[in-house]
Amino acid sequence: MNNSADLLKELRIDRNAPPPSSGRGPWIALGVGAAVLAAGIAGWALFARGDAIEVRTAQAVAIGGSGGGSASVLDATGYVVARRIATVSAKVTGRVREVLIEEGQRVEEGEVLATLDPVDAEAQQSLARAQLDAARSQTSSIQAQLTEAEANARRLNTLVGQQLVSKAQYDQAVAQRDALRAQLVTARRNAAVAADQLDIAEIGVDNTIVRAPFAGVVIAKAAQPGEIISPLSAGGGYTRTGIGTIVDMDSLEVEVDVNEAYIGRVQPKMPVEATLNAYPDWKIPAEVIAIIPAADRGKATVKVRIALNSKDARIVPDMGVRVSFLEKAEPARADAPPPGVLVPAAAVVERDGGQVAFVVDDGRASRRGVQVGRTLGDDLEVSEGLSGGDTVVLDPPAALTDGGKVEVADDGASNP
Repeated sequence: MNNSADLLKELRIDRNAPPPSSGRGPWIALGVGAAVLAAGIAGWALFARGDAIEVRTAQAVAIGGSGGGSASVLDATGYVVARRIATVSAKVTGRVREVLIEEGQRVEEGEVLATLDPVDAEAQQSLARAQLDAARSQTSSIQAQLTEAEANARRLNTLVGQQLVSKAQYDQAVAQRDALRAQLVTARRNAAVAADQLDIAEIGVDNTIVRAPFAGVVIAKAAQPGEIISPLSAGGGYTRTGIGTIVDMDSLEVEVDVNEAYIGRVQPKMPVEATLNAYPDWKIPAEVIAIIPAADRGKATVKVRIALNSKDARIVPDMGVRVSFLEKAEPARADAPPPGVLVPAAAVVERDGGQVAFVVDDGRASRRGVQVGRTLGDDLEVSEGLSGGDTVVLDPPAALTDGGKVEVADDGASNP
């Protein structure tokens, strides 16, 4: 019994004894310190990042110069078009016998482009010629009869005066002479009609030859030998309506659609600078021909015709083109102000009672006072405070200050 009691006493927990040492205390303290250090670094990074304001930017574009050049008052896009363009066809329906053109070939006015099978037209011509010959033969026969009748009437007239023949015989001869005269008039008219029919038949033969209506360049070949062509497309989808399409390259011009809100800036004879999309570095001088007096209700635009002052083989129909309507600058003066720049209207804001813009340089914003001129579409003309090529902040935040750090957003690429 005593042994059992002693064993139970040994199983009691001594609550005053110190806790046993496990050896993990230093490692726990080291981990806590590392976590605090990492949190500090992250906080510093977040603080440093938050110090820079994210902005969108655009580039200031120089306009005009100090030497009396021209400034753009409006830009528009359009296409090169030809005033003279024709799909050439025969005047009659027929089978193509020969095609003498190819795409890109230059043709002169009146040059033969193709021929049709002339069998029917030549048959009509032969018939008309035969009818003319018959009419002329009949005319000659009646003429001979009339000559005899006139001589007989003159002879009987003498004999009647001598009372050698009766008056009735003389009257009969005169009537026969007058009838032959009427028949001769009819025969001559029939011969004239036959001659006209022959002329028409010859025109029909000539209509089987397709000629160029004007000088130009072939841009499409639409028919091949053996096909049926008709100006009226009488055969439906199996009948061609033309031989080819010709463009007069000297009639090329530009047509652009100008927003009706800005059409007041465009005037006839206004100088224009055209740039083809295919040749962006080639500036073509041009001028306004006319403003079409009609607006497109759906697009709210007005069409403007522009003449190209330069003729070049590189300019072809339906090319895309961008035009700048220019305003002649005043003659250069010794005290002329420096050239201005164009910036988006969103780059200029009111600060402290004046108009300012912020220019980004090496990650910081520099505040500049500006002098604003004309409003050109969505842009402003700035005559003082900015230079061409400056990167300006769009919609500057109220928190942005002079010298403040900025971070350019990815979608803030400038639009030169």
